[in-house]
This record gives sequence, C-alpha cells and structure tokens, in this order.
Amino acid sequence: SSGINAEYGGFTLGQAISCAVEFDNQHCGIYAGDYDSYQDFADVFDPIIQEYHGITAEAKHTSDMDVSKIQGNVHPDAPVKSVRIRVGRSFNGFGLSPGITRQQRLDLEKLLISAFSNFEGDLKGNYYPLLGMEESVRKQLVDDHFLFVSGDPNLISAGMERDWPEGRGIFHNEAKTFLVWVNEEDQTRIISMQKGGDVKAVFERLARAIKAVQDSVKEKSGKDFLFDEKYGYIHSCPTRDHPTT
Repeated sequence: SSGINAEYGGFTLGQAISCAVEFDNQHCGIYAGDYDSYQDFADVFDPIIQEYHGITAEAKHTSDMDVSKIQGNVHPDAPVKSVRIRVGRSFNGFGLSPGITRQQRLDLEKLLISAFSNFEGDLKGNYYPLLGMEESVRKQLVDDHFLFVSGDPNLISAGMERDWPEGRGIFHNEAKTFLVWVNEEDQTRIISMQKGGDVKAVFERLARAIKAVQDSVKEKSGKDFLFDEKYGYIHSCPTRDHPTT
C-alpha cells in the first residue's frame, strides 16, 4: 500500500514512487526518503536494485579507496581533455533528499559549513550558498560549470526541490579541483576533477576529500556516513547504491 510509512520521518511508498506515477519515461522511478525506506520497502526496492545492477539477492557491497592499488594511468598522449570522478555520501540522523525536513536540511548545511572550515592544504576553499548568492558569484560558478540548478521535473515530483534554494550550496577548493554539492539530489556530492588524463591523481584527491569530509563532520557532530553492508553507501536513488565507491 502506498500509505505504508517508513518509521523515520513518515516517508511513504507513495512518495517514493511519485515520479514513476507522474511520468512514464523512468528508467528506475523510485527514490528513498530515508535509510528506513530501504528496509521498510525492501520488497519493492530489492528487486529493482538487483535487476538494475545485475546482482543477486545475496550480493554485498564492497568499497576500496586504496589509491596504491591503481596500476598504470591514461597515456599522456591520449586525447583526454579532463577527468572527473564523483561520489554521493549521506550522514546518519538526516533524511535523504526526498524526505528530509526543512530543519534537517538547514542543520546539515550548517554542519557541513563548519566541517569545510577545517580543510587544509589543497582542499581548503570557500562555500557558496545558493540562497542570496551574488550575481557575480553565480556567473562565475556557471562559467566554471559548477552550479546545479532547479527545474528538473523528476526531482520536483520526488520532493527534492522543496524550500529551494534554501539549505543548498557549493564548496570548492582554490584550485577548483575539489567540489562538494550540498543538499542537491544527495546530501553531498563529493567531486574531484582536473584537466588532462591523470586518473590516479584525481582518484587520490577524491579519496582524501571523502575522508576529510567524513572526519570533519564526525569531529564536529559524531555523525558518520550512512553505510549498509548490503546496499553500500546510502543514496536517495537506488541506481547509485551498490556499485559506487
């Protein structure tokens, strides 16, 4: 029944499948509003996850961010313009984007802003909230291809653009090779990128950035990433859960 509630935040199965009900062009068509959604609605989520990722019901997630295991790299003469690697991460104690409350979203943004202030070296940078953003800043973020915007009908239907643009923003380091999107489709999107084809360098920075975000938030609040042995790092969209780093 679409009226069944997940215990945390009252997120319903009807809300989870809202975009599939509204649109007939979905490749997945379901979003989790909180961690409990994956447990309470497992009869719906699990077959979709298994079919999408081509895995069995017994499969468990594995994650390995050990940079030393990367052997070789893209040939320096290869015509690679740039490399970009990103992951999503969510934190305990906050709803996922479709089900997060306004206060949770604001509290999470505040916590992340505090965490960003701890970053040092090449990860150090600035946070730019979408709310009240100056036009010159907005234009620069557009020119850098960093800015995420509203208006995606799927995200609107799924409830991810409630209270827009409050509680959202973008952090990037001074070299513009490390970004964090705050409260877009996921609580955080952690991104490492640079010009050229040095995949190993991009991955190495990503691994350090993920740990920096995790350690800093944990130090400030005691909260850690949402991780499940079966599903992996929890995202709002189940297409991103199982194979992600």
